[in-house]
Amino acid sequence: MKPSETIRAEYPPNRKTSAKWRVWKQYLVGFAFISPWLVGFLGFVIGPMIASLYYSFTDFDMLTSPNWVGLDNYITMFTNDPRFRTSITVTLVFVFVSTPIKLAFALLIAMLFNNKRKGAGFYTTLFYIPSIIGGSVAVAVMWRQLFGGQGAINDILLFFGVEGKSWIASPDHALMVLILLVIWQFGSPMIIFLAGLRQIPEDLYEAASVDGAGKFRKFLSITIPLLTPVIFFNLIMQMIGAFLVFTQAFVTTQGGPLDRTLFYALYLYERAFTNYEMGYASAMAWTLLIVIAIVTGLLFYSSKKWVFYESEKG
Repeated sequence: MKPSETIRAEYPPNRKTSAKWRVWKQYLVGFAFISPWLVGFLGFVIGPMIASLYYSFTDFDMLTSPNWVGLDNYITMFTNDPRFRTSITVTLVFVFVSTPIKLAFALLIAMLFNNKRKGAGFYTTLFYIPSIIGGSVAVAVMWRQLFGGQGAINDILLFFGVEGKSWIASPDHALMVLILLVIWQFGSPMIIFLAGLRQIPEDLYEAASVDGAGKFRKFLSITIPLLTPVIFFNLIMQMIGAFLVFTQAFVTTQGGPLDRTLFYALYLYERAFTNYEMGYASAMAWTLLIVIAIVTGLLFYSSKKWVFYESEKG
């Protein structure tokens, strides 16, 4: 018997160990491919989140070492900071006014483009462009010029004999100007609505027509129920984006006039990078995260009653 055969006989290969090694080898190869993303996620997302959670319980000002203050930042926030309450009110009004109007307008335009008319692709792209550039500083500056005292909006009104005003400087109209700016960026939900509309079978509309249903009835009985998953997705995404709005108010109104456009994210930025109260700002950030999580959770809970999925029975 050869020496190699003797070794194999005395030490047979461990098949279980070999199989486990092959499985771990596949895992290691997979982790190697995702390691750039994993390092970035741990270093630039999870790491800063843990640090901000710690700073939220300190008086960290970026200039001196943080001192532990416990819940003082949170207590001050809810009991002794009127501007914090103002920012919450402004943000909630903005979220619950702009989001439904934006989604309704996006759905309306998507239904117009769903008829496959000539040039629909070109106009779809044209209407989508504001969603790409709408959050930029340049667009915010343009919006400030349009609705300023000497802006183009007032020139148009003057042509019809109506004397305008500085809309962004008016406490009664400044927030509405920013709501219009966000509604103007309806292209992203419009594209998603358009994709959802094109997944609805035409047979359903034809059967409804045979039964004598009109366009409005088809919309209520076919389009809306089958589109509820898409509506739900757009609602979640646009609502979260509305809670985080910053650039438009920072560039256009800087929170004024009289704090009527003091959005939560803008006030957080002010406390962190103007007043150097990083600990307080971290507490505000975690409060916002909790509020968004609660609102999102409520939407998911309510979705059981109004969102209909094709795979569900009944």
